[in-house]
Amino acid sequence: MSSTPADETAPTAPGSAAARLPMPLGEALYTLRAIRRFRPEPLAGGVLRAILEAATRAPSCGNSQGWRFIVVRDRAQMQAFARLYREAWWAKRAEVGIRSVEDFPAGHRVMPRAHRLAEQFAEVPAMVLLCATDRGPDAAACVVPAAQNLLLAARGLGVGGTITTLHPLVEERVHALFGIPAEAQVVYCIPLGYPATPFGAVRRRPLAEVLAEGRWDTPAAWADAGARGP
Repeated sequence: MSSTPADETAPTAPGSAAARLPMPLGEALYTLRAIRRFRPEPLAGGVLRAILEAATRAPSCGNSQGWRFIVVRDRAQMQAFARLYREAWWAKRAEVGIRSVEDFPAGHRVMPRAHRLAEQFAEVPAMVLLCATDRGPDAAACVVPAAQNLLLAARGLGVGGTITTLHPLVEERVHALFGIPAEAQVVYCIPLGYPATPFGAVRRRPLAEVLAEGRWDTPAAWADAGARGP
């Protein structure tokens, strides 16, 4: 006879998975940066467990929970995957005419950092393949909230990561490398590790630039930080 897990009856009780994530939600949300450079220290199983348990608490379509998490720490597997990831990264750049570092747009902040990750992926301490157990955009969308939970939990434990995607060019070989069945799909590849540089406040466009009220082209007067809300 099955019993209800303790974390579901008392999710914040001492010793629970949630209790191991003491960082205030606001701090985690407002300092959740994409981390692509990591220190070499390995991630212990207990840390990964806390991160992945938080991921499984995410909402999903109809509570389907159609996800599968593959954690990779084995160096041989990581090296094999790193070769595929680098191939996939350059294949995506080639689609927009970028075939070497000389083609990177001048002043682009993210692309050189993403390129460095692609070149050094074999050194990542750990990786999570976030998979959907079915194929198609609907199945993929239903597991996306788990990625946000995963990254927020990681931030709460001082662990960094970022969301990356793969190119269809390498999909079959990634499935073969990790024994992923054909009916499933890799939605995100998330490298994880302790950041090589400190976390900090994120820079985003002002809310007023991306928010409308009622209609696409109607500004929300209260979105301005200096405005007094209703």
